[in-house]
Amino acid sequence: MKYYSRHLILPVHLNNSQTLCCGQLMTWLNEQATIYASCQMKSQCHVAKLISEISFMTPAVVGDIVEFGFECVSLGQSSVTIRCKIRNKINHAPIASIDKMVFVNINANGLPIPHGMKVDAA
Repeated sequence: MKYYSRHLILPVHLNNSQTLCCGQLMTWLNEQATIYASCQMKSQCHVAKLISEISFMTPAVVGDIVEFGFECVSLGQSSVTIRCKIRNKINHAPIASIDKMVFVNINANGLPIPHGMKVDAA
């Protein structure tokens, strides 16, 4: 898995327990996963179709740097399925993971269309 982006945790990102708010983490995750999916499909118009459960493992606090790792699980005719791991950059402690995120390439009418990347035959 390659790690593509990082965020520094600031006080504004915390919940009332003084740890990283899961809503903030999910905002960053959505942005980064969308960019990664775009690069995999060479697509600029796509939507998230499915995001499996998010498993939260360890908290992050002010001053920690979280990094987002992605890998392509499969490439369909109009979709890409990716996996994500979020970890603490400083000590590599796992913060959260998502096993399955599916993004679909769409046209102006919101309908799935081929993304044009070569799909390996099984």
